[in-house]
Amino acid sequence: MNEPGIQRVALVTGGAVRLGRAISVGLAEAGYDLVVHFRSSRAPADEVVRLVEGLGRRCVPVRADLADPAAAPTLVETARSGYGRLDLLVNSAASFDERRLLDVDADAWDEVMDLNVRAVHLLVRAAAPLLAATRGAVVNLLDLSAFQPWTEYPAHAVSKAALAHLTRVKARALAPEVRVNAVAPGAVLPPDGYPAERLETLRERTPLQTLGSPEDVVQAVIFLAGANFVTGQILAVDGGRLLGPAGPPSTEG
Repeated sequence: MNEPGIQRVALVTGGAVRLGRAISVGLAEAGYDLVVHFRSSRAPADEVVRLVEGLGRRCVPVRADLADPAAAPTLVETARSGYGRLDLLVNSAASFDERRLLDVDADAWDEVMDLNVRAVHLLVRAAAPLLAATRGAVVNLLDLSAFQPWTEYPAHAVSKAALAHLTRVKARALAPEVRVNAVAPGAVLPPDGYPAERLETLRERTPLQTLGSPEDVVQAVIFLAGANFVTGQILAVDGGRLLGPAGPPSTEG
């Protein structure tokens, strides 16, 4: 809940690179002080600190491996001891494991689930008292694999589907003090070296006939952070791709 004259604080996991970086900087521009989590991206994290401080906001970088259950209380304690409050938790950190379904053994399965689902639960669990005190919010980052069977990323897709439902469960369980929502981006930040022809195919399959940008996701996160009458929702920022193809199925041939 936004209160006049109150300095808001956000914790962003995976906040040093890619979408997490954009979200960190966007929240600073929106007036938040930050705790930015990273695992191995020390130099990018330091750059985010410089950018945030250049905007007149405070930023504390924290290194942690979210696969370790002890990481969650450590991150939340950083917000409590450094700022005395927490208004927003953005769970952006995730793995993106690519392998054939039958190549996903127990270790590979657990590695994905521990980071993409369990860590989110433990972070929200640890942050709940601080968030309740500020009537704060959680925003989880999904992607379209939460709704579509991405066979090249099977464990990842299942983890995001689980996170989608975990978002709803937590929204119900933590209401009315804490709101919990999610953003599901489409093609907004392709990996380096992503084939141009595949990007063009994505663009053609998108009803808005364009690819998105990290700023589109930042706007969605900021909206959900301040939308005091919205909880348990998943906002797809995908140009309409989840709508599927136009018209009835073809009967030709």
